[in-house]
Amino acid sequence: MIESMWFGHSRWFWLLLPFSWLYGLVSGLIRLSYQRGWRKVTRFPLPVVVVGNLTVGGNGKTPVVLWLIAQLQQRGWRVGVVSRGYGGRADHYPLLLNNATSPRQAGDEPVMIFQRTGAPVAVAPRRVDAVAALLRQQPLDVVITDDGLQHYALARDVEWVVVDGERRFGNGWWLPAGPMRERAGRLRSISAVIVNGGRALPGEVAMRLQAGEAINLLNGQTCAVKALPSVVAMAGIGHPPRFFATLRGLGVIPAREVVFADHHDYQAEQLAALTLPGQSLVMTEKDAVKCRAFAQANWWYIPVTAQLPANETDRLLAPIEELIRQRRQVAPESLVKTV
Repeated sequence: MIESMWFGHSRWFWLLLPFSWLYGLVSGLIRLSYQRGWRKVTRFPLPVVVVGNLTVGGNGKTPVVLWLIAQLQQRGWRVGVVSRGYGGRADHYPLLLNNATSPRQAGDEPVMIFQRTGAPVAVAPRRVDAVAALLRQQPLDVVITDDGLQHYALARDVEWVVVDGERRFGNGWWLPAGPMRERAGRLRSISAVIVNGGRALPGEVAMRLQAGEAINLLNGQTCAVKALPSVVAMAGIGHPPRFFATLRGLGVIPAREVVFADHHDYQAEQLAALTLPGQSLVMTEKDAVKCRAFAQANWWYIPVTAQLPANETDRLLAPIEELIRQRRQVAPESLVKTV
């Protein structure tokens, strides 16, 4: 019902509209309170890059974060990552990830980023605490925050917004009558708008997701997705239809498509019951990090990689690298500045 209201038509829209006005008023006052100095904003001596959304999840934000980390690492910069750790329940915060950290502690996306890139990752409800924890652990050149566009307590130098090129902003309204955390006018203050699929508008950067070969959760074996017998597809992400469309684009017609809630906490018995003998269970990489501990031999995941135009890469990275060069000489004692 929510999806049809946000991206189609529903009689519930008018009933929820007053709550959207309230959401917009409160969120606007919160942002204003940081802009006017009524609330404290913490700035660190190294550049902070936010990759976020204006709408509720499922836009392809995390693949863009992975792409940015890889690009900066290839250029020799020391990259740290912070996240809210949505879906995780740690005993303490900030939590610095290591090889033993589970998605139940840190959330699925931070664990996936840590495993894929090897970059230091910290999670905390207050991203300021997460950045400070990273800097106490090791020297860094830049910090990327996975989501957190509306987390104004942390000063940022560069903001990227990822937009679903097909769904865009739906009906354009704030939550709950629409999918918006902030209205589209916020794009006027954004450093870059990256559009996942669909058609990029003038001034936006087109991006597409490139699917890799299937990877077995149990032994790491790889193979073409089309070679798998009788695929059952499952997804617990922000927009599951995108994953199913990816499989069809690879020439795979699933025998069954199973949708779970985003950040779902999977149980072994629950997933084992999805397939019959001779069938393969295929999931997203984000799902796989939560299922690897109890994986079966017929479970596979499909990694995806963000592909951006080569001629846009330097334009996107140049402001970040210039900020890094400017701030690398800041003395360690000037770690935090609160304004």
